[in-house]
Amino acid sequence: MKNTGKVIALLAVLAAGGYSYLDSHGLPGLEPARQVVPPPTVALAEAFRNRQSDVQVEGQGMVKRILPDDREGSRHQRFVLRLPDGQTVLMVHNIDLAPRINALREGDQVSFYGEYEWNAQGGIVHWTHHDPARRHVDGWLKHQGRVYQ
Repeated sequence: MKNTGKVIALLAVLAAGGYSYLDSHGLPGLEPARQVVPPPTVALAEAFRNRQSDVQVEGQGMVKRILPDDREGSRHQRFVLRLPDGQTVLMVHNIDLAPRINALREGDQVSFYGEYEWNAQGGIVHWTHHDPARRHVDGWLKHQGRVYQ
């Protein structure tokens, strides 16, 4: 009983060392998990003005219009947000990979983090979900305090 504390401390040190080794070397025959480093976030207004695509954006807006879901290929919930500066953007949220926002109504506030694609109508934000393949930075939508990703 006297040495129990020493044994526990020794096991903790050994476990930490093993974890550190596996974390840096992995297991033989297994590919290490890819770490996706988020690219810098660009202001959506700047991306629109500069006609940029494939850039990460973060922001919030008011739901101006709810569109029917896109059901071809991967299913997407679609709605138009009006941003504080008056610009509108089409949100395209993959509901095969992330929960649908069932309670979404016109006039609601939605925050977002995703990938922006430029078009003359204001652009599209997609990748508002996690990437199960871990090759793309995870995005999200936030509505009424709940995060959807």
